[in-house]
Amino acid sequence: MLGLPGQVRARPESAVAHHYVTSRRRDGQYEAVLLDAMGRDAHAVALPERGHSFAIDAARGRAVIFGRQPGFYALAFDLRGRQAPRSLPLPEGRHFFGHGVFSPDGSRLFSTENDYEGGRSVVGVYDASPGGQWRRLGEFDGGGIGAHEIILMPDGRTLCLANGGILTHPDYGKLELNLADMRPSLAYLDTAHGEIVGKAELEPALHQLSLRHLALAGDGAVWFGCQYVGPAAERPALVGRHRRGRAPELFEGDPQGLRGMENYVGTVAADASGTIMATSSPVGGRVLYWDAATGRQLGETLLPDGCGAAQDGIGGFLLSSGHGDLLRTGPGRDRKPVLAPSRSLAWDNHLRHLSLDKA
Repeated sequence: MLGLPGQVRARPESAVAHHYVTSRRRDGQYEAVLLDAMGRDAHAVALPERGHSFAIDAARGRAVIFGRQPGFYALAFDLRGRQAPRSLPLPEGRHFFGHGVFSPDGSRLFSTENDYEGGRSVVGVYDASPGGQWRRLGEFDGGGIGAHEIILMPDGRTLCLANGGILTHPDYGKLELNLADMRPSLAYLDTAHGEIVGKAELEPALHQLSLRHLALAGDGAVWFGCQYVGPAAERPALVGRHRRGRAPELFEGDPQGLRGMENYVGTVAADASGTIMATSSPVGGRVLYWDAATGRQLGETLLPDGCGAAQDGIGGFLLSSGHGDLLRTGPGRDRKPVLAPSRSLAWDNHLRHLSLDKA
């Protein structure tokens, strides 16, 4: 059986092996791949176009990869390769935003999508039950514009959705169509009926600070990473934390590290304990580490085009880059390459950890 990332397991640690799912371009071919702890392929699936991130149903050994925004495919696949991959249906007027999450019982899949004619975020709901054939059950209103990452809260029934606030339309690629009146937000949705049960916004002066990526700390707080689309010379804080019922907090960290992120966070991840957070900037070529309790910056790792980050199961992080780097490191830790860089290999944005029972 596979375990959810960061989930407390009754079985001993010696009984599991650490694995990762990510996407890549290898020798000109796009793939989704399951890697073992040594970076070796355990299973690979061909993709029609560049992939972005995953929804993972660990208990049932399956995942769904979503195409990069604007994505017009999502592919469900068995992590052990026992069944053929299956495409998810997508109605007219929608595209995927690259992220999704399963319900705890694996019966439903929730994906971030764009109603691009209506100019609003939606959460697609799919039947992921046995025999459900991935049919689309409907959608929830996302309460904003430009949905990106979505995560499941510790209560198992509430979704947290990052609305980036940026209006886009596939006819214009990723062109931002509403920079003057953006309203990024975090929306909390009840999975039963899609009701918005909470919402958090930044102060109006930060309306061009697009909320993009999310991760849960061990204490249940939501950490978020932003991409600033305001004046290039400005350097607002890009990393924050939210606890429901409170205002969002932003953490600047070291001024040099903040400048070096070039107004862009590409992923947010927690270590195995949930006490240290990692935020990557492929644009700035660095990964910053944060104390989840205090918001204090703990250090950084320089990694050109580095975006993928996931806990490594031994107290640090596994990082990947668009130049083919795969390495273990963390605050106060040495860099330990897992794979050497390769011109024929480019890891894509996101890297996700899995615990897999040893055979």
